[in-house]
Amino acid sequence: MTNRTDLADEIEIVTGDFDRPDTLDAALHGVDTVVLVSPAVPAQEIAVIDSAVRQGVSHIVKITSKASADSPVDRRRGQARIEAHLAATGVAHTLLRSNAYLQNLLALAPMIRQTRGFVMSAGDGQVGMIDARDVAAAATAIATAPGEHAGRTYWLTGSALITYIDIAKELSATLGHEIEYRQIRPDEHRAVMIKASVPEPVAISNAQAFGLIADGDAAWLTGEVATLTGTAPRSLHTFIAEHAAAFA
Repeated sequence: MTNRTDLADEIEIVTGDFDRPDTLDAALHGVDTVVLVSPAVPAQEIAVIDSAVRQGVSHIVKITSKASADSPVDRRRGQARIEAHLAATGVAHTLLRSNAYLQNLLALAPMIRQTRGFVMSAGDGQVGMIDARDVAAAATAIATAPGEHAGRTYWLTGSALITYIDIAKELSATLGHEIEYRQIRPDEHRAVMIKASVPEPVAISNAQAFGLIADGDAAWLTGEVATLTGTAPRSLHTFIAEHAAAFA
């Protein structure tokens, strides 16, 4: 078993700037496999992919989402552009399509602490929310033995379909007082996010995505985390318990 000290001795940290393609070749020199995870700005990720090709990278593991070229959500269209470019290069690759992240709930923490509730425009739509750590574990499993995963797409979710009603109930049980889920419309939610200093393009995409959740767009569940890692994904209960201090 490798301890933290031993692992640190084996890691080489190299800086590459996504907005400066000239720095990426040096960062990727000698690298066999790339795990590509970022806010999915097409120009940035395409620059990394092109550098990886130049440097002879043999496999790219791309963290993505429910991408679609005709999606109303801008970031999903961006993901589709990146994926199309990746496929066109011919480099071996694997796509990990994650459902919504449990870590995004932490963005609600200040409101929950201040008001004992939160606003959301996802209605009673179900979501197969996943812990980002389980996505990381799946990516690690592929990156350490990429050959058998070339050309594959995995859809990653948590262990259960949940709603924001369930999230409010779990927070209430953990914190010992009621947490209210206040449902609002997507246009109202967009305005709330902009008022909270979320950049307008991000607020627009977020509101669109939450509206899609209300319509059932995220109500999908798979067992692929366990298949890839040998371990069941973390539950909502586990996540809230581990991060209770953030919401208290």
